[in-house]
Amino acid sequence: MNYLWLIFGLLSALFASLVAIFGKIGLKGIDTNVATSIRAVIMAAFLIIVVAFQGKLSKVGEILADKKAILFIVLSGVAGALSWLFYFLALKNGKVQQVAPIDRLSVVFAIVLAAIFLGEKVSFYTAIGVLLIAAGSIFVALG
Repeated sequence: MNYLWLIFGLLSALFASLVAIFGKIGLKGIDTNVATSIRAVIMAAFLIIVVAFQGKLSKVGEILADKKAILFIVLSGVAGALSWLFYFLALKNGKVQQVAPIDRLSVVFAIVLAAIFLGEKVSFYTAIGVLLIAAGSIFVALG
């Protein structure tokens, strides 16, 4: 059985947790929007280096030629930027133990929106899990 998705998912969660810790430490006394902008530039430069190292820079033209792909990549980028702007504002004004679980309600929103807009089926167990995630996030944040 292929467990790469689980390994990558756990690594994603680990590094996401470090974003909260490093972000909270780095936001003391500075503007959150400027900090988010600097972070975005660093992320972009890092990812360009990764793509170049993989030898995939030539694929940029293919993606730019696909109007539908570009539209949704742009929308995804704007949504991601708004997410990070609000995330850093939340971190500046709250504790990591409050902000991180509320931010993880994105799992709940993603599953509900995928059902509505992508027609993904939600099983009984998935629905129970979504409710538990929602309840757990709220309980931890209020803790």
